[in-house]
Amino acid sequence: MNISNQKILIVGGGSGMGLALARRCIEAGAKVIIAGRGEQKLQQAREALSNPADMDVAVVDITREDEVAAMFARIGALDHIVSTAADIEGAYRLLPELDLEAAQRVVDSKLFGPLLLAKHGAPQLTPGGSMTFVSGIAAYRPAARGSIVAAVNAALEGLVRALAVELAPIRVNAVSPGWVDTTIWEQVAGGRKAEMLAAMAERLPVGRVGQPEDIADAIAFLIGNGFTTGTTLHVEGGHRLV
Repeated sequence: MNISNQKILIVGGGSGMGLALARRCIEAGAKVIIAGRGEQKLQQAREALSNPADMDVAVVDITREDEVAAMFARIGALDHIVSTAADIEGAYRLLPELDLEAAQRVVDSKLFGPLLLAKHGAPQLTPGGSMTFVSGIAAYRPAARGSIVAAVNAALEGLVRALAVELAPIRVNAVSPGWVDTTIWEQVAGGRKAEMLAAMAERLPVGRVGQPEDIADAIAFLIGNGFTTGTTLHVEGGHRLV
């Protein structure tokens, strides 16, 4: 991936997959902006990356159109936009217990957020630019308690295909991760995180769950491959096969 001196916005870059991607892009010589709702978290991420000179931070709630528009007006032209953001707190519930406000936060962060990033970010992208969003294995292997996450992941992939047509020649793609060892599992599984991840590792053909760097590698491929658009890249250790 040759992204030296390219400018990349990573929403959700304060932790997990987004932070791993930011590290990879900085090492490759890119100018990176990490964005998210919490300034403290973003500054901690900057410190974790050793305060690189070619990195900026942007505090933004991508579910608010005014904030998204203001962010793009501030940061100017870009080469690539990536969003790994997801607000799933309280979303994994059986239907009788499902809280609609929690469900709405999933929809806002994983569907309307990317839609707003596309609406206001597309005019800022240079020729050959791209957008990459993150869906997930739940769209293909749904489980009890995960109905809203499964639905939103599937909807996001439909949005990606539509945007690839409407925004061409801008490339628009998705990465669909399987189970990845990130802090999000502390919300999903609580104290059973290690147990659940170990059980899934035994099931998967690759014999392990994913790491944030695995997903960063996939996103980097989509950023760098100029002949890929409207595609969902599955990085799930063979989860769809078992």
